[in-house]
Amino acid sequence: MENYNQTSTYFILLGLFPSSRIGLFLFILIVLIFLMALFGNLSMILLIFLDTQLQKPMYFLLSQLSLMDLTYISNIVPRMAYDFLFGNKSISFIACGIQSFFFLTLAGAEGLLLASMAYDRYVAICFPLHYPIKISRRVCVFMIIGSWLLGSINSCAHTTYALHIPYCRSRTINHFFCDVPAMLTLACMDTWVYEYTVFVSTTIFLLLPFTCIVFSYGRVLLAVYRMHSTEGKKKAYSTCSTHLTVVTSTLHHLLTLISDKVLAVFYTILTPTLNPVIYSMRNKEVMGALRRAIQRICSVKM
Repeated sequence: MENYNQTSTYFILLGLFPSSRIGLFLFILIVLIFLMALFGNLSMILLIFLDTQLQKPMYFLLSQLSLMDLTYISNIVPRMAYDFLFGNKSISFIACGIQSFFFLTLAGAEGLLLASMAYDRYVAICFPLHYPIKISRRVCVFMIIGSWLLGSINSCAHTTYALHIPYCRSRTINHFFCDVPAMLTLACMDTWVYEYTVFVSTTIFLLLPFTCIVFSYGRVLLAVYRMHSTEGKKKAYSTCSTHLTVVTSTLHHLLTLISDKVLAVFYTILTPTLNPVIYSMRNKEVMGALRRAIQRICSVKM
């Protein structure tokens, strides 16, 4: 089959929005959601950084989740908006590779970070006296760096493979961003090597974190059930229910990383928007920090 790798240096992204009023409405809606995600995640990061009562390992990990969500949605939506506004659907090989690299890095790192957050709650509730030793700031930094590093290595392998295989004839990707599975449908060679790497990646970045999360929260729920203090049960349940809500929604999008544009909207746009809302509305310490920040701002204006 004919190979165009040497003569064509770009892909064509079909995008998400149709050229109609409905497309314009969807575009405005996505931009508004994007702005909400930026505001929510930036606010969460600043709140955790500035409020002394949130200087805890749990919130340090949460700030990294907000940073990942912020980068996640910023990697997709601005390019998609630019393509719609200027009618430019082409994207160079290099730009496509960069977008794919960041997307896969963040997807992998987020799964590992969620496992770290589950482990944090497991130690905090099941071994409260050992918590300052087992979950020190140094351990948190190690878990965060490990998540980013392993996610980057995994992403580099996938992206490098995708950009070095021969593509046949059409360079049109039926997606609104450079998703590797969607790109490989255009390949004119057997992609069994990639399928093997997907199996390895799925084991490391989905099955292992999922097992860790299930084990951690299983032990946590058992410990909460055995608690004699009603107040302790309420506090533990409040904290863990927030984590479980975020873990469930995020793992759902990690488990559905397929080339479906409708599903992709949920895991690239809606999930990063909902996470800070869930944590702020269902966490008393975050709400308290938010009230203190608002009071400080009002006092300065007065």
